[in-house]
Amino acid sequence: MSDFFDIPTLVIIGIAIFVLIRLRSVLGTRTGTEKKLSDRNRFQRPGTDRSHESGDVVVPLHPDSMQDPRVEDMERARRKFEAELDRILGDENDNNRQLRRTLTEIGEADANFTPKSFLAGAGAAYEMIVTAFARGDKRTLKDLLDKDVYDSFASAIDAREAAGHHVDFTFVGLPNIEYVQAELDGKTASITVRFDAEVVSATKDKEGNLIEGNEEQVVNIADEWTFSRNTRSRDPNWKLVATDQIS
Repeated sequence: MSDFFDIPTLVIIGIAIFVLIRLRSVLGTRTGTEKKLSDRNRFQRPGTDRSHESGDVVVPLHPDSMQDPRVEDMERARRKFEAELDRILGDENDNNRQLRRTLTEIGEADANFTPKSFLAGAGAAYEMIVTAFARGDKRTLKDLLDKDVYDSFASAIDAREAAGHHVDFTFVGLPNIEYVQAELDGKTASITVRFDAEVVSATKDKEGNLIEGNEEQVVNIADEWTFSRNTRSRDPNWKLVATDQIS
């Protein structure tokens, strides 16, 4: 028994006790008020960090994820808008620099406007309008035309009907459609578009005699039309405000 408590053994036991006492003084003891690990590592968005009050330092796990998704969406939309302008207008030059700038301003003022979708809508409107005019469909025209333009179209339809004339009309295609100019005056946006269309048109009298055109021949026609819209209006539709027949 005395061998167990020899001097070397007692020295080792004493050193062990001393080390334990030092560790306890450094690490401390649990009091029940310590934060859980999951609480201290919890992700916080900018502006919500209160680490300076408690002494904890919070490091975001994924800094990129703090980017506002709305900002990312806006940046993505901007890049798409510019890419569409590049495809439609080509490389920037003196001829289209002002047009490009104004279309961009219209896009900033009207969240629904994009270069590609506008041209698609303008092409569809062109076909509807020329077809409705040939058929004398005033109801369709009234929804698509500004009042002054509508009055002009309606008068031409009335004169045609009064003379007993009618039009056999077929819209064949629209091989070319392009921006000509654009303007943003306050909240009013105006865009002029050139249409190169292929149609078959024949005007006949009440006996069926041909007066104008050819019902068996496709002809090319060119128009420059101007559409306008209040960019702050809840109505997303553009209306035809001016027409100019080129050929």
